[in-house]
Amino acid sequence: MDFEAATLDREAGYALLDVLQDQATQNAALPGVEKLAPGFTDWIVTALFGGTYQRPALTLRERQIANLAALTALGGVEPQLVGHVRTSERVGMSREEIVEVFVHLAPYVGVPKALAGLRAAAAAFEAEAAR
Repeated sequence: MDFEAATLDREAGYALLDVLQDQATQNAALPGVEKLAPGFTDWIVTALFGGTYQRPALTLRERQIANLAALTALGGVEPQLVGHVRTSERVGMSREEIVEVFVHLAPYVGVPKALAGLRAAAAAFEAEAAR
């Protein structure tokens, strides 16, 4: 297996962040962190969106399914999960597909966490409808 050198492209990271996350999602997470830990948001965007997301093996849609699953399994991260539900729609996932991810997770992560994922999806869908 050939491995490529890891890339960290700050500019590409911020450009991709703007594609994936609407301003409301960005505002919910990043500015508060920046005030508390200056520079940390820049590191997150550069390393994650300018690094990990730039790897070619997974599509943005596949990455979103993984994000929904991981955040649901973690629990207690509903603000990020709501944002990733919005992002999932932005990369072309239907609401039915997003809901099915949470339903599918129930036997793996537990019904309470799957229900929390469904509540996050409902909150994201309702916020979008209110716009």
